Amino acid sequence: MTDAPVTIFGPDFPFEFDDWAKHPSGLGRLPAEKHGAKVAIIGAGLSGLVAGYELMRMGAHPILFESGQLGGRLRSQPFEGADDIVAELGGMRFPVSGTGFYHYADMLGLESRPFPNPLTPASGSTVIDLEGETHYAESLADLPDLFREVAAAYDAALEEGANFTALKDAIKARDKARIKEIWDPLVRDWDERTFYDFVASSPAFQKLSFRHREVFGQVGFGTGGWDSDFPNSMLEILRVNVTDCDSHQRFFVGGVERLPQGLWRRASDSGIHWPAGTSLQSLNAGAPRPGATRIRRLADGKLAVTDRWGREEAFDAVVATCQSWLLTTAIETEERLFSQKLWMALDRTRYMQSSKTFVMVDRPFWNDRDPETGRQVMSMTLTDRLTRGTYLFDNGPDKPGVICLTYSWMSDALKMLPLPVERRVELALSALEKVYPKLDLPSHIIGDPITVSWEDDPNFLGAFKGALPGHYRYNHRMYGHFMQRDLPPDERGIFLAGDDISWTPAWAEGAVQTALNAVWGVMTHLGGEAPKDNPGPGEAYPDWGPLDLGE
Repeated sequence: MTDAPVTIFGPDFPFEFDDWAKHPSGLGRLPAEKHGAKVAIIGAGLSGLVAGYELMRMGAHPILFESGQLGGRLRSQPFEGADDIVAELGGMRFPVSGTGFYHYADMLGLESRPFPNPLTPASGSTVIDLEGETHYAESLADLPDLFREVAAAYDAALEEGANFTALKDAIKARDKARIKEIWDPLVRDWDERTFYDFVASSPAFQKLSFRHREVFGQVGFGTGGWDSDFPNSMLEILRVNVTDCDSHQRFFVGGVERLPQGLWRRASDSGIHWPAGTSLQSLNAGAPRPGATRIRRLADGKLAVTDRWGREEAFDAVVATCQSWLLTTAIETEERLFSQKLWMALDRTRYMQSSKTFVMVDRPFWNDRDPETGRQVMSMTLTDRLTRGTYLFDNGPDKPGVICLTYSWMSDALKMLPLPVERRVELALSALEKVYPKLDLPSHIIGDPITVSWEDDPNFLGAFKGALPGHYRYNHRMYGHFMQRDLPPDERGIFLAGDDISWTPAWAEGAVQTALNAVWGVMTHLGGEAPKDNPGPGEAYPDWGPLDLGE
C-alpha cells in the first residue's frame, strides 16, 4: 500500500508522460540541419496544440490546419454579454489523475475548482429522481438502502473481477511489472465482453435484483449513470475506474478553452532555433491554415497537405489529430500512407453521441433553502427523465450562475438531435418542473441558451470513441503507430494522435499522452533523439508496450 496519488499511468502502457514532459533536459533535440523542418498538424485541438508546442520548442516549424474552431472539443462558449461565464460544450470535468494534462494547465497558470458531481461537497446536494420518486441527499447516507447496496455491489464486482485494489496500488506505486502482471490477463479475459456482462455476471450483482442493475445504469455513482456505456468493452470502463478518471474532477474558471488558446499564444522558452517571443501563433502568421482536404506522398518522400482553398505545401512530417473517420470521409488521404490493417482500425472506431444544453441564470439561486424543509431549492439532479443529468455552476454570489439543464448520451442524445435549442430548453424545463414543482426556474433564466450535439458536428461526428468488445486490437494498432522503425517507407512520417487514438477516450489526458507519443515519433523520424537522462515513450515501448493479442 502506498500514499502516492493515483495517476493515469497505464495500465496498457505504463510510461511517465508527466515526468517526461516536465524534465529539465527536455523531450529531445533535433539535428541542427532539421531546425525549421515543417511539420503539418491536422487539427488544432488539445492534442494538436501540445504536439505543435513541443515540436516548436525543439526547433521544428509546426503548421496547424483547422477546419472548425481552435481548441477542438475543449470548447468554452461565452454567454452573450457576460464576463467569463461560459458553457463547456466539450470537456468540462478533468480528473486530477490526468497529470500530463495538468502539467500544461499549471504551466499556463489556469485556475480550477472542484466539479459539482453528484454526492460531492462541490454539489452541495443531489436529487435522484427515478420512476417518479424523488430522493434528496447531501451524502450517500441520506439515500435509501437500495442505492448504498448498488454502490457496494459495484465495488465488490471490481474487486472480485479485476483485482481492483491491487491494480490501483500498483498504479499508485508506478510498479510497471506489477501493473502488467494484473492488467494483461484482464485484457485477455475481457476484450470481447461488455460492461453490462461484467456487472450482470458478477457474484455481487447476482445476489441482488434487476432493479439494482437498473438503478446502477440510470444514476450510478460518482459522475452519474452508466447505462450508455453498457455495450462498451469492459476494458474501457476498467481503465476509467482504476485511474480515477471518474472521481476527484475539476472544472476551469473562465473555461477550459483557455488551455489550447494559451498554448497557441505561449512563447517558446527552449532557446532552440527560434528567436525570443516565437509562438505557434507567430509561426502560423496569426491563425491556423484552413482545414486539410488532401494528404499525399511526394516523389522525394515528403508529405504534401492541401487546404480547403487549394494551397498545397510539402512537409517533412504530418501529425493527424483529427477524428479518425475524417481521414476517409473529409480528407483525401492517399491509401498507401497507412496499412490496410490500420485503415480497418480507423474506420471501425465507434463514436459515442452526446448532447448538452445550458442556460445562464441571474444568480446561484439553488443555494437558497426551502423554509419548510431546510433543503436547497434545487440540486444536482440525476433522473430517468429526458434531462438525465443536470449540473449547477456557481460563479460567485455577484455573478450569474450556469445550469447544464441536460447532459445526455447515445439514445437520449439522439432524442435531442433534430430539435432547435428553444425546444430542448422547453423539454428540459418540463422535466425538471416535475422534480421541483415549487421552483419557478424559468424566472431565473437570462440571455440565450447554448446547446451542442457532437454527432451533428461535421468535424467530430460524435463526442468521443467508445470501444466495443473486440476492439482492443484496433486500439493497439492506432496507439502503437508512432513506433515506425519497422514500417515500410511509404507509411513513415505521418503520425496519429488525439484522445480517440489513446486508451482513455474522452479524457484530455489521452489527447496529451498521444500528442507526446507523436512528438517522439516526429523527433526520431527527423533524426533526433531523447536525452539519455530522459528517455521517451519510444525507448520504453519495447519493454512496457501494450499486450499484443495477435490476429
